[in-house]
Amino acid sequence: MGKVNIRKKPSVDADSLGELYEDAVVIWLREVIGEAPLGRQSRRWVETPDGYIYAPSLQPVKNQPNQPITDLPMSSIGRGMWVEVTIPHTQIFLENRSPASPWLKYTIEYNTVPRLYYSQILWVDDVRTNSQGQILYRVNERFGSYGDVFWAAAEAFRPLKPEELEPIHPEVENKRIVVDVTPTRQILSCYEGRSEVFSCLISSGAIWNAAGEIVEAWRTPLGSHPIWRKSISIHMSGGQTGTGYDLPGVAWTTLFTGEGVAIHSTFWHNDFGTPRSRGCINCAPEDAHFIFRWTTPIVPLDPGDVQVGMPGGTIVDVIEK
Repeated sequence: MGKVNIRKKPSVDADSLGELYEDAVVIWLREVIGEAPLGRQSRRWVETPDGYIYAPSLQPVKNQPNQPITDLPMSSIGRGMWVEVTIPHTQIFLENRSPASPWLKYTIEYNTVPRLYYSQILWVDDVRTNSQGQILYRVNERFGSYGDVFWAAAEAFRPLKPEELEPIHPEVENKRIVVDVTPTRQILSCYEGRSEVFSCLISSGAIWNAAGEIVEAWRTPLGSHPIWRKSISIHMSGGQTGTGYDLPGVAWTTLFTGEGVAIHSTFWHNDFGTPRSRGCINCAPEDAHFIFRWTTPIVPLDPGDVQVGMPGGTIVDVIEK
């Protein structure tokens, strides 16, 4: 199981004040600049009441429980709604007899608790009350699903509203995205004409593996790419056992190559500014949400997924200096 050290100062050489295990929740006081560990790029650390933790090892979250909805709205496929996890994490209980997706198989095989995490977006299509009087949602995935269905406490999920999909500056025609994947830069910028209207740190495709070897297959493809599909949430998986990935509920996904490379929200790391993906452009949730609303094609809340033919939507220029 993963764990991190709490340090007396923002440095791996500082005295250890304790350890935190995976999925522990701590109070985030502020982010500071300290020393980068050997072989790491980021110098960001988080100050907590108990000491300092290397920032890429912590995911910033909020704890905002919700009032459950017992009467689901109607959608184009029947009763259901898009929801976002708004607490640090919530346990899920599988409805199908055996897990279908690799991440759930791994979780159950190693006897760990299956959970969903802050900022993931999924689909709810049923509601029930358990024997303790707790309201539960039936949660699944509309796009890219392996077929798993599970139940979770309704308080963990906030229903998305139509206005959260309203396009930003839809009247502007000359929009483009420039993604600088230079290892020391890792910046995404949104342009309207020559004016930069938004920018954020990202994590592009990894250029080294765990052994420090160059990995060409994981690089984000350079060049000019039109956006061809956008999905409020999609299950993303790929690669081979041991080096692959399997990620449910990936929010605000904007695909710009036919091989599935996308700009998307990231709930599993906070190492923006460092190349570390398997080709995609990892963004903080709020940054991915802005990009999703600002780009074309426009996606309505229902169905929450749009594909377009050529010439496609907003252009994504991936460069390296």
